Amino acid sequence: MVVIPCLKVPQRHAQLYKKYLQSQGVLELRYCTQKHSDGTVTFPVVASVLPRLDLVALKGYVAQEDSFCEIVDIQAPPLSKKGKVKSFNERLIETAKSLLVSKGETWSVDLERDIPSRWQCHGDMVLFGDSCFSNTIWREIGPEFWTMVAQILGVKRLAQIKKISQDGYRTPIVTVLLGDSSYVTHIDNHIRYEFDITKCMFSSGNITEKLRIASLDCNGETVVDLYAGIGYFTLPYLVHANASHVHACEWNPDAIKALHRNLQINGVSDRCTVHQGDNRQLPLSDLADRVSLGLIPSSEEGWPVACRLLKRRTGGILHIHQNVTTPLHHETPEHSSAIDVEQSPLKSQRDMEVWTAWARETGSRICTLLLVITGDKWTTDIRHIEHVKTYAPHISHVVLDLECRPL
Repeated sequence: MVVIPCLKVPQRHAQLYKKYLQSQGVLELRYCTQKHSDGTVTFPVVASVLPRLDLVALKGYVAQEDSFCEIVDIQAPPLSKKGKVKSFNERLIETAKSLLVSKGETWSVDLERDIPSRWQCHGDMVLFGDSCFSNTIWREIGPEFWTMVAQILGVKRLAQIKKISQDGYRTPIVTVLLGDSSYVTHIDNHIRYEFDITKCMFSSGNITEKLRIASLDCNGETVVDLYAGIGYFTLPYLVHANASHVHACEWNPDAIKALHRNLQINGVSDRCTVHQGDNRQLPLSDLADRVSLGLIPSSEEGWPVACRLLKRRTGGILHIHQNVTTPLHHETPEHSSAIDVEQSPLKSQRDMEVWTAWARETGSRICTLLLVITGDKWTTDIRHIEHVKTYAPHISHVVLDLECRPL
């Protein structure tokens, strides 16, 4: 008998818990949520998450003070509609195995592991990562195999990214496996992005930060995006946050071309000035209410530019992106005051302490830069620290919202 761990919660708060579990990828979608006669609901959860799931923090984060939640084991909960349907990965494995066997090839565990379970979708193209389809046999079979893969995934074109080149533009090394064109369309939060997937990066993992930027109220503000790319953050500032004007800086000619196109098709080109070239040579100063520094692993080279851009009389906010590493043996600092960190029961206290320490150090360094650049004393305040994604083991992509004001 199959036993599945479930989160048991009161029915009156079920939607709040469900929304959170979905947002964190904790909900086990293969099984059904069940209502019980005692007024509770049980949500199947992913077993591998349980050791990191802090129920006390979860209750405080999601629901009301009179709520409760606990982990219970449910024997053989009903399969959901999704659970009854074979996954794309299972269908890909079956198809690949059948095709190879029909050609006299021997199927193996290594070949099965070479079939992807995740990918990015860009319109009618699927982009695979570099951890799959590494065996030469797939390319030896060629179009016949790729056409079958595309049919299963419901797209017309396939491509695979191998690595990011060190050419200064972070140009992706992409091979088109099926299809003639490498131009794609991607829609996020009602914003349309068009670009050449072999020449421009697109990070689907940054969607939560793009949604957060879109939720800001930037009415009447002048924003500078120092690393605009094809408009990842520039467009949310214009389309949803309603910024009065955005200065978008980018030095990749292919990204510049896509940026101009995306500004036009989203109807906001009249409120954006595009600056091509090295942003350190940007001939602007004393005009920004907000500066976006969306470059990882570090945007530190852009800090002096950002400080120069802030309005001298009123200051503004810097959104500083950084990959922050949490040491394996991190000791909790003796003095740690409350900081608005994007908290989650699935994020460890250790991580948040490291992020906060980095944010404080960054605030101090920005204060020094502002003094040197403007000749006046400034104060900085950590408004928020947002966790965007886990970049690698023990490495987190975070964003610091740093308010900077002249004294």
